[in-house]
Amino acid sequence: MSDGRAVEELVVGVLGGTGPQGRGLAVRLATAGQRILLGSRDAERASEVAGQIAERAAAATGNEASVTGGANADVAGAADLVIVAVPFGGHADLLRELVEPLAGKVVVDCVNPMGFDELGAYVLDVPEGSAAQQAAALLPDSHVVGAFHHLSAVLLEDLSKPTLDGDVLVVGDDRASTDLVQALAGRIPGMRGVYAGRLRNARQVEALTANLVSVNRRYKAHAGVRITDV
Repeated sequence: MSDGRAVEELVVGVLGGTGPQGRGLAVRLATAGQRILLGSRDAERASEVAGQIAERAAAATGNEASVTGGANADVAGAADLVIVAVPFGGHADLLRELVEPLAGKVVVDCVNPMGFDELGAYVLDVPEGSAAQQAAALLPDSHVVGAFHHLSAVLLEDLSKPTLDGDVLVVGDDRASTDLVQALAGRIPGMRGVYAGRLRNARQVEALTANLVSVNRRYKAHAGVRITDV
């Protein structure tokens, strides 16, 4: 947990940080002043991408950015809060290896179990119900929260747009953890973290991403989600 520290004081690790979604979240949070540890199976690649992200964040703000890269296991152990942004195909195998370093920490799962065929995107069945619930089952000593599913990687990486328009649906079973993740989402200008229920509700949050992919393909857009009257 955060030990009572404000969210801006936390070191955020991003596992799968060299992929589009992880890279996009890392650069936006680094631009907001968050200290970032970028994780990958390839530590050398992680360090290379971390350097690029730091340069981009610094250029956008005029301030030095703190982004360093390393192996997923090292990042999991060193970070205060960890975002899991790996493809669903490698999700379970990665988390099985990180049970110990992730114990006691808030783990934010933004993985979308999706497949693609000639008809477009579709939702994959997950025995536990959702990727976030799978993470919770594999990490019994961690505080798993589902969030950041509906943010376009393209828009996250486009720092020519300093403000994004959208909300982050946050699901989880521990109030302190969901509050923390809502606050983290709010560090990205234009974004809000909105509580959307218990972790058992992660299934439909993750599944909605397939609908957004369909919207984006039809309208050549990068659609997100905005909750009204909140």
